[in-house]
Amino acid sequence: MAKVDVISSCTIRMAGSRSHANPISRLDLTPWDLQWLSLDSIQKGILFHHPQSQQTLIPHLKTSLSRTLDFFPPLAGRLATTAHEDGTISFFLDCNNAGVEFVHALAAATSASDILEPKYIPKIVSSFFADIGTPNSECVSRPLLAVQVTELVDGVFIACTANHVAVDGVSFWHFFNSWSEICRGSDTISKTPIFESSSVRNRPLRLPPLEKSSSVPPPPPLLERVFHFTKQTLSNLKAKANSEADIDNISSLQALVSHIWRGVSRQRYSGIGLGDLRGREDPLVLAVGLRARIPLPEGYFGSAVINAEMKMRAGELVQKGIGHAAARINELVARHTKEAIIKTMGDWGNCPAVLRRGTFSFVISSLPRHDVYGNDFGWGKPVAVRSGPRQKFDGKITVFPAAEGGGIDVEVCLEPETLRAMEHDAEFMEAFAV
Repeated sequence: MAKVDVISSCTIRMAGSRSHANPISRLDLTPWDLQWLSLDSIQKGILFHHPQSQQTLIPHLKTSLSRTLDFFPPLAGRLATTAHEDGTISFFLDCNNAGVEFVHALAAATSASDILEPKYIPKIVSSFFADIGTPNSECVSRPLLAVQVTELVDGVFIACTANHVAVDGVSFWHFFNSWSEICRGSDTISKTPIFESSSVRNRPLRLPPLEKSSSVPPPPPLLERVFHFTKQTLSNLKAKANSEADIDNISSLQALVSHIWRGVSRQRYSGIGLGDLRGREDPLVLAVGLRARIPLPEGYFGSAVINAEMKMRAGELVQKGIGHAAARINELVARHTKEAIIKTMGDWGNCPAVLRRGTFSFVISSLPRHDVYGNDFGWGKPVAVRSGPRQKFDGKITVFPAAEGGGIDVEVCLEPETLRAMEHDAEFMEAFAV
């Protein structure tokens, strides 16, 4: 059986270049940062064909990582707390240069084709990710970032695990992109991170004591697969959704989310009678970015995303077309105006609430706009992207840009019977018949 062996593990700290080092020492956290306290870390990794110079690979990655951290001091720090006399607690990032974890691993019997060719994502991919503990709130004094570089027979997988309190998807890929820039020889990075913003980080926020995470039962057996949607496929879905809804502002992503949501629901509830189906609610959770809506400065680093939730009757979702659900999704996103966001932020400060593990059944995460395939570390662009084992449950849908321009790859995590049934669902699969 293929396995992954850890060759070495060490701590990488900022290089401390005077021209690059950011003097920031402490970063107070916003409601958007703090909402992730009870959830798990972000884990994403990219697969490359093997660079020609294997002997210098690991030392060069370590050195370039150290230099990149000069631009991102919070990631080299630690999650810390301040206890107050009234029993509340404040979380902040201590930019103390305690360092990130760097793991060098070897999958001696695994090739790139073993990752790319199977219909379902092989279980060994989970072993390509280092862990920093979970949930985020209980990782105080542990690394905020862990990197694992796994050498394959003919490739290399570079994976990052980051505390979700410190970064969202935009910041995660901002760091990844910057590291690749430094690794391929640049002295600086193309987008400087901005950590302070008076509109969102103006005071420490006090929270009541958080409940300790209870032991989470192991998930049922899950299958993961990547569905590839071409630019033409997305155009067709968008046109169909707008036509059915008799509007013209449904985006390609909103149409795609509607298509997948309906496909999953049809199979999850295929054995339920119509009467019961009409009474069952089917919730959707998707991330709405806040950077452009507030707006925040270009390069703002942290979590600037909010989970938006909506529910539809399963019967309504399944029986009505893609345009009906897509229009509802469009309305949900449109409600997140600057005024609504600011109000939500103020309300949160008065009554803090964190997201809870195990409470989601259909979640869309990540964005197709992230620059995944621009991560050239000096030996060419990635050939694939995968997510790690954290935040995985029945109904977790992760959206990535496709390797070729304009397409979208959707990483689907579902119970085996649901996923296999979707593969035989004519309405779901006909989208691929361009």
